[in-house]
Amino acid sequence: MRYFFPPRPATVLGCALLLALASGCAHRPQAPILRQPGGTAAAAHATADRLDALLPANVDVLLLGEQHNAAEHQQIEQQVIALLSARGLLAALALEMADTGHSTAALQPGSSEEQTRQALGWNDKDWPWAAYAPAVMTAVRAGVPVVGANLPRAQLRTAMTNGQLDAQLPGPSLKAQQQQIRLSHCKLLPENQIAPMTRVQIARDMAMALAIGQMALPGKVVVLLAGSGHVDRQLGVPQHLSASLKTRSVRLRPTDTDGFEQAEAFDSVWPTASLPEADHCADLGKQLAPKP
Repeated sequence: MRYFFPPRPATVLGCALLLALASGCAHRPQAPILRQPGGTAAAAHATADRLDALLPANVDVLLLGEQHNAAEHQQIEQQVIALLSARGLLAALALEMADTGHSTAALQPGSSEEQTRQALGWNDKDWPWAAYAPAVMTAVRAGVPVVGANLPRAQLRTAMTNGQLDAQLPGPSLKAQQQQIRLSHCKLLPENQIAPMTRVQIARDMAMALAIGQMALPGKVVVLLAGSGHVDRQLGVPQHLSASLKTRSVRLRPTDTDGFEQAEAFDSVWPTASLPEADHCADLGKQLAPKP
């Protein structure tokens, strides 16, 4: 006959303590992993110099306006994120490339790229992950939240018919934004689509401004990565940010691009290398052509 001897209280307590310690280790926050700026040392130093000239103390928001097909722009964005992270100044990274409601805040610095893509609801068809992964993962590795800032696709149709959005820009700015929609679509859009498309642009800018405001922290900088039109001070996101947030807007512009913007549109323009010639209007014409 076997006898059962219950464990001594001290043994029970010891096991419980070990389990608690093991559980604590499993959930202990990971230390930040600081990545170096990518590209050549000369390029990284140039970005650091530009950043120092642009960001005196007490800047809350930095808007980086890119051309989406310019790899150099995405490299500069990674450099900016790395530099601000190393200085302990990065509050959050907000993205046009992901929708509002998505965030990496629950991830650890050691999280994988796949975990990050899932957290952000990443659409690789619209936004090639390879182009934006360096900047995004630099923030994740540093333990800084990355948040989606764009208007979800499901809300686009509602925005198109929402006439109240027309009042979110001053009259001259609304007219200028409508003209930008015409020009960016190579004057191929029917005139009756200009107002709805402008409302979508305004709604997107408002969504980005809201996401930025929610992540702002005293003494740190929220960085937004978006197309250059969104960071225009007269037409874009700055129009919808709180006046209490000190903001700097930068356009990254290839040297072969027409500099038609007004001087007041951006706080700084960072010239980059020219891009291979491409007939954007011809491609857009094919997309908008009636289907046979």
